[in-house]
Amino acid sequence: MCSRLSSFVREAVDRRTVVPSQDDCDNDMMLRRIYSVIEDHPTTRAGHVYNMVMSIIIIVNLAFVLIDTMQNRPAGLAEASKIIEVVSVIIFSADYLARVATASIRYPEMGPIKSRLRYLVTGMALIDLLSILPFYLPMMIPVDLRILRVLRLIRLIRVFKLGRHSSGLARVGRVLKKSASALISSMSVVILLMIVAAVLEFYVEGPAQPDKFTSAFSGLWWAVSTITTVGYGDMVPVTLLGKVLGAVIELLGVGLVAIPTGILSAGFVEETHMDRVSVEIDVVTTNEPEPK
Repeated sequence: MCSRLSSFVREAVDRRTVVPSQDDCDNDMMLRRIYSVIEDHPTTRAGHVYNMVMSIIIIVNLAFVLIDTMQNRPAGLAEASKIIEVVSVIIFSADYLARVATASIRYPEMGPIKSRLRYLVTGMALIDLLSILPFYLPMMIPVDLRILRVLRLIRLIRVFKLGRHSSGLARVGRVLKKSASALISSMSVVILLMIVAAVLEFYVEGPAQPDKFTSAFSGLWWAVSTITTVGYGDMVPVTLLGKVLGAVIELLGVGLVAIPTGILSAGFVEETHMDRVSVEIDVVTTNEPEPK
């Protein structure tokens, strides 16, 4: 009995409690400060400034994507475009690495490695990676002019980075995510109507206009422009039955295309109401007196 008790005491004494070192605490504190700047921008002054600077950089990049398409642009703009591209990629790369490093703060229930791997496969992380990849890829592998043009086109994906820094665009994303199932259902009905209209119009107008309604696929172009009430005028029914069918399809299209608009409108109203309620709760919580 005494030997068992002594062995138990010896094990208890030998057992060490894992205590975080000062370096670990300092590192965690630094990551939390970085996270508060790059993620909690509405709640901190530094985060608000960071958010504004990143938004301006993204908008300037989009402007120079348009300027780069000019054939006879001034030499000064061409040089400025190169400088802005290099500076922007450096800033975007630092932002990407900072978000990967602070993934453990975003996912505290995971370990340091798992949290970073989890963040790397998120949508915004992939957008961040694709926004800087066209700059680094030609340095790693040789590319020809066609691939280089495609890589330059990929820079347009930087516009999606604004969703992180703009509350309005973030609201649009939340509405689309919540209304995804209803939008898919309504758009499926619209697509079915387009296919039916294309086939019917092909068989009705094909004999009268074989040069325009060559197949159901050409009729599909007519159905898209008719249902969306665009009416480019390049394909117009000339037979009586074709005109009647076109009128019916157009009236049905007006009603069906309005369905997604109503879904999105209702989603925006609900999201705006939830944001207002959230702000009111925050105000009440902030002004609530502390218990004595």
